[in-house]
Amino acid sequence: ELPYPDGAGLIPLPAPETWNIPSADLRQTIEQRRTRRHYEPVALTLEQLAYLLWLTQGVQKKSTRGVTLRTVPSAGARHAFETVLLINLVEGLEPGLYRYVATQHALIRLEAPEDIRERMTIACWNQEQVRQSAVTFLWVAVTERMAWRYVERSMRYLHLDAGHVCQNLYLAAESIGFGVCAIAAFHDQKVNDLLHLDGVDQFVIYVASVGKPAINR
Repeated sequence: ELPYPDGAGLIPLPAPETWNIPSADLRQTIEQRRTRRHYEPVALTLEQLAYLLWLTQGVQKKSTRGVTLRTVPSAGARHAFETVLLINLVEGLEPGLYRYVATQHALIRLEAPEDIRERMTIACWNQEQVRQSAVTFLWVAVTERMAWRYVERSMRYLHLDAGHVCQNLYLAAESIGFGVCAIAAFHDQKVNDLLHLDGVDQFVIYVASVGKPAINR
């Protein structure tokens, strides 16, 4: 996990054992899953956001070697992603950029311009689902974590892992009545610049918008 500044205010998220989210039938969820690009202006609750984060990067156990075992598969348990959120409509949170601190199951607020929502939409080639979303997930690849073990095969594994994470998000969101649109069409440099990433050692590998599906769209 990337470090965060001493004294950074962690925003705790509701723990899994406190959730009041009904179980969902796995087969039904898979069969009804669709890519949802059009959203109603409906906010996620903080509990629902915690649910989505836990099911995509939640740390279930830490080994004696410091390896994290999570709710999603990863080559060699490297878990080379940081989850950054563009939050537009989440109850109890101001709009802006946040990072999920998986080991603490908490958020930290990141510095961002007031018009970050508009800038990120433009960087994603003006795809309206980013602007309309309750939250957009941006997965940042930290290449050293994977390259340390897998060297020349690490880029392949990073992209495979990104698919695992995004599919978990699709199913988790569908199970609570929200929808996802996975986005690979974005301007790499513009998105990386907005997150202050160098585009080599750290870069955005995948993006996914989340929102309440619009009726009849």
